[in-house]
Amino acid sequence: MPTRTRNQSAPAVLAVLLGIAATAAPPAAAAAEHHRPVPLRIATYNIHAGSGMDEVFDLDRQAAAVRALHADVIGLQEVDVHWGARSRHLDVARELAERLGMRVSFAPIYSLDPASAGQPRREFGVAVLSRHPIRSATNHEITRLSTQDPNPVPAPAPGFGEVALKVRGVPVQVFVTHLDYRADPAVRVAQVADTRRIMAAERRSVPGARQILLGDFNAVPSAPELTPLWTELTDAGPSGPGTYPANAPTRRIDYVAVGEGVRVRTATIPNEPTASDHRPLVAEVALRR
Repeated sequence: MPTRTRNQSAPAVLAVLLGIAATAAPPAAAAAEHHRPVPLRIATYNIHAGSGMDEVFDLDRQAAAVRALHADVIGLQEVDVHWGARSRHLDVARELAERLGMRVSFAPIYSLDPASAGQPRREFGVAVLSRHPIRSATNHEITRLSTQDPNPVPAPAPGFGEVALKVRGVPVQVFVTHLDYRADPAVRVAQVADTRRIMAAERRSVPGARQILLGDFNAVPSAPELTPLWTELTDAGPSGPGTYPANAPTRRIDYVAVGEGVRVRTATIPNEPTASDHRPLVAEVALRR
């Protein structure tokens, strides 16, 4: 009897030991997946407050254009939130997010008192749409020359948005911006310096986070005021057709720029000539784990 009991329990003991070994040493396929880069499709789009080249507000047309990007993360510029009649007093950021089934983070540049009591604040700024949960959001200040002040001077103001995401375990910091449009590059010079300072601080706060900067820089890639950005970032945009004006582009002023650990696979400028006065830019990237 004692001998028979030992013989019957041996297979069970072996099974337990094999189970422990399997738990301690994951299969080769799982290990390979752990090290495989994570794909992400990202885009930037200046949506001109919902109006197209014809200056007609058409949110259906614009939602269709944004949907056609098939992007996981989209940075938007010139976004109205209850701003006024030009966008039918709508929260354009939330409207687009709901139509696309995406999360949204809005970072106002301007937040003004409502035209009449009891109405929501009138806001204009930048936004991020994301298919991934937004873990946190920050509206940073950079140097601006206000368009709402009759006698503006350069001063810190909000509207440099950041969202923190985690994409298949990889922490990602996405920034969206809209740089000054004036011919004199002085304000853009200050904005680029602010951008680099903020992104460096955020990078130190989350070691290993991948960084992506999206936006309308209002300058071509070779502009001297943008040169410092390319110290830490890579311009993902194609060298071919431009993004502005949308109906007959002559220059590229819209950007997807990526930091360390983000490899650009492809970048394209979709042929979308009517939904805004800019064309979008889309990039396929790979995030190193």
